[in-house]
Amino acid sequence: MPEISRFLGVIIRMFFVGSEHNPPHFHAYYGDHSAAFAIDTLEVIKGSLPPRIKGLVVEWAEMHKQELKKNWELLKKDKFNKIEPLV
Repeated sequence: MPEISRFLGVIIRMFFVGSEHNPPHFHAYYGDHSAAFAIDTLEVIKGSLPPRIKGLVVEWAEMHKQELKKNWELLKKDKFNKIEPLV
Protein backbone atom coordinates (compact mmCIF):
# COMPACT_ATOMS: atom_id res chain seq x y z
CA MET A 1 0.00 0.00 0.00
CA PRO A 2 1.75 3.21 -1.13
CA GLU A 3 2.58 5.80 1.52
CA ILE A 4 1.29 9.16 0.32
CA SER A 5 2.08 11.31 3.36
CA ARG A 6 3.62 11.22 6.83
CA PHE A 7 3.32 13.77 9.63
CA LEU A 8 3.42 13.91 13.44
CA GLY A 9 3.73 10.13 13.72
CA VAL A 10 0.80 9.53 11.33
CA ILE A 11 1.29 7.54 8.13
CA ILE A 12 -1.27 7.99 5.34
CA ARG A 13 -1.59 5.21 2.80
CA MET A 14 -3.91 4.52 -0.08
CA PHE A 15 -4.49 1.69 -2.49
CA PHE A 16 -7.08 0.69 -5.07
CA VAL A 17 -8.23 -2.86 -5.71
CA GLY A 18 -11.06 -2.90 -8.23
CA SER A 19 -14.62 -1.70 -7.83
CA GLU A 20 -15.26 -3.82 -4.72
CA HIS A 21 -13.00 -1.44 -2.81
CA ASN A 22 -15.35 1.56 -2.84
CA PRO A 23 -16.04 4.12 -1.48
CA PRO A 24 -12.86 6.05 -2.29
CA HIS A 25 -10.87 6.19 0.94
CA PHE A 26 -7.45 6.38 2.56
CA HIS A 27 -5.90 4.70 5.58
CA ALA A 28 -4.28 6.49 8.53
CA TYR A 29 -1.90 4.68 10.90
CA TYR A 30 -0.70 5.94 14.25
CA GLY A 31 1.20 3.51 16.48
CA ASP A 32 -1.06 0.52 17.06
CA HIS A 33 -4.14 2.38 15.79
CA SER A 34 -5.50 2.57 12.26
CA ALA A 35 -8.59 3.89 10.53
CA ALA A 36 -9.95 4.19 7.01
CA PHE A 37 -11.55 7.52 6.06
CA ALA A 38 -14.02 8.08 3.20
CA ILE A 39 -12.58 10.84 1.01
CA ASP A 40 -15.92 12.52 0.25
CA THR A 41 -17.21 12.75 3.82
CA LEU A 42 -13.99 12.27 5.83
CA GLU A 43 -15.94 9.91 8.09
CA VAL A 44 -14.20 6.89 9.60
CA ILE A 45 -15.47 3.82 7.76
CA LYS A 46 -13.31 1.29 9.61
CA GLY A 47 -11.09 1.28 12.69
CA SER A 48 -10.33 4.12 15.07
CA LEU A 49 -7.68 6.64 16.06
CA PRO A 50 -7.19 8.61 19.28
CA PRO A 51 -9.45 11.71 19.10
CA ARG A 52 -6.61 14.25 18.80
CA ILE A 53 -4.96 12.25 15.99
CA LYS A 54 -8.29 11.77 14.20
CA GLY A 55 -8.74 15.55 14.29
CA LEU A 56 -5.29 16.10 12.77
CA VAL A 57 -5.98 13.57 10.01
CA VAL A 58 -9.33 15.19 9.18
CA GLU A 59 -7.68 18.66 9.16
CA TRP A 60 -4.99 17.39 6.76
CA ALA A 61 -7.55 15.62 4.55
CA GLU A 62 -9.77 18.71 4.31
CA MET A 63 -6.79 20.67 2.98
CA HIS A 64 -5.91 17.94 0.45
CA LYS A 65 -9.29 16.50 -0.55
CA GLN A 66 -8.81 17.18 -4.28
CA GLU A 67 -5.35 15.59 -4.24
CA LEU A 68 -6.77 12.54 -2.46
CA LYS A 69 -9.49 12.22 -5.10
CA LYS A 70 -6.90 12.53 -7.86
CA ASN A 71 -4.74 9.85 -6.23
CA TRP A 72 -7.74 7.51 -6.06
CA GLU A 73 -8.06 7.81 -9.83
CA LEU A 74 -4.30 7.53 -10.42
CA LEU A 75 -4.08 4.35 -8.36
CA LYS A 76 -6.37 2.67 -10.87
CA LYS A 77 -3.32 2.91 -13.15
CA ASP A 78 -0.83 1.93 -10.41
CA LYS A 79 0.34 5.54 -10.04
CA PHE A 80 0.11 8.03 -7.20
CA ASN A 81 1.47 11.37 -5.99
CA LYS A 82 2.91 12.20 -2.59
CA ILE A 83 0.89 14.78 -0.67
CA GLU A 84 2.41 17.45 1.56
CA PRO A 85 2.30 16.67 5.28
CA LEU A 86 0.41 18.68 7.88
CA VAL A 87 2.70 21.48 9.04
